[in-house]
Amino acid sequence: MNSRFQVLSPKLGRSLALAGLIAVLAACSSTDKIKPAELAPNVVLQPVRAAWTAQIGAVNFPLQPNVQGTTLTLAASDGTVAALDALSGRDLWRVQVGAPIIAGVGSDGKTAAVVTSENDVVAIESGRVLWRQKLPAQAYTPPLVAGGRVFVVSADRSVTALDGASGRKLWTQPRPGDALVLKQSGVLLAVGDTLVVGQSGHLLGLNPSNGSVRWDATIATARGTNDVERLIDLVGRVSRVGNVVCARAFQSTVGCVDATRGQVQWSKKSNGSVGVDGDEKLVIGAEADGKLVAWNRADGERVWSSELLMYRDLSAPLLVGKSMLVGDGTGLLHVLSRENASPLNRLATDGSAISVSPVLAGKTIVAVTRNGGVYGFVPE
Repeated sequence: MNSRFQVLSPKLGRSLALAGLIAVLAACSSTDKIKPAELAPNVVLQPVRAAWTAQIGAVNFPLQPNVQGTTLTLAASDGTVAALDALSGRDLWRVQVGAPIIAGVGSDGKTAAVVTSENDVVAIESGRVLWRQKLPAQAYTPPLVAGGRVFVVSADRSVTALDGASGRKLWTQPRPGDALVLKQSGVLLAVGDTLVVGQSGHLLGLNPSNGSVRWDATIATARGTNDVERLIDLVGRVSRVGNVVCARAFQSTVGCVDATRGQVQWSKKSNGSVGVDGDEKLVIGAEADGKLVAWNRADGERVWSSELLMYRDLSAPLLVGKSMLVGDGTGLLHVLSRENASPLNRLATDGSAISVSPVLAGKTIVAVTRNGGVYGFVPE
């Protein structure tokens, strides 16, 4: 289990950390006790050039960048939100929202949205704060901005829809809360005219107009003798191809759901804490011990596994063409073959952990480090 993640009680007024439970999770972390896999000398089989670097500020929480075309919108923990041109790395705009940010960034290319530690959803347009709306609980999943609305999943499992222009609350769908939630980005996306939301070990399909439940698909079922063992939140990133969404349930399973009907296609045991990526053939993710695993997208059968990067505190992967990229806890970005995870290249950043999953903006691969370095790489 990766020690970077924390467990919280949604029933506490401001979702205060449960120090004792965090200690339990940290004690479970193999990465604290076992030496990371040593790396062989870098042999470049896939040339990649460093295109640009930028700075956003320290990222102490996994704040996932948002990509719309070649515009990259990202945030720092100190409250900075910035939009960058992914071709050059230059700022398009930058703004300070006045409070630490704990969830973001969501954007539709016009309006960006983040959530602050004060439980405020903050909407931004062209570097200007449009509105703020208070939530009843903290949120750790980036808001979804779509269809002129901003959708938010809170730590108490409720889903809220806000008007994108004014922040006016349109509806809230409450859900029964579990004893604990994971302080990590979850699942929230649109598939056609359905809002797809991760709730504990379930994917729910909601009507975005009123929040009513259209379907409920179970990827994982809680087991164990205590609340920590029973924690199975779905985590981002997810892999979507067409109407099929594949996701990881924390420390439990990886599975795929047809989001038009809410039908589970398959679910396989997998002990991991970061999300997955994939394409038409494969779903790929990192286990808690750093083992990389590829599943057949059609039936979930394991295609390959690799121990090349064991115990290196890996991010969720990013698939780009015939390659995949995964960041590690030392700030290295590993370029691997999607066919068998054999090494193709290795890229250095600033030496601090790559804190979020790498993203693709146009033809530029972007990695963000914990120290706030933003790195643009272009395959050649």
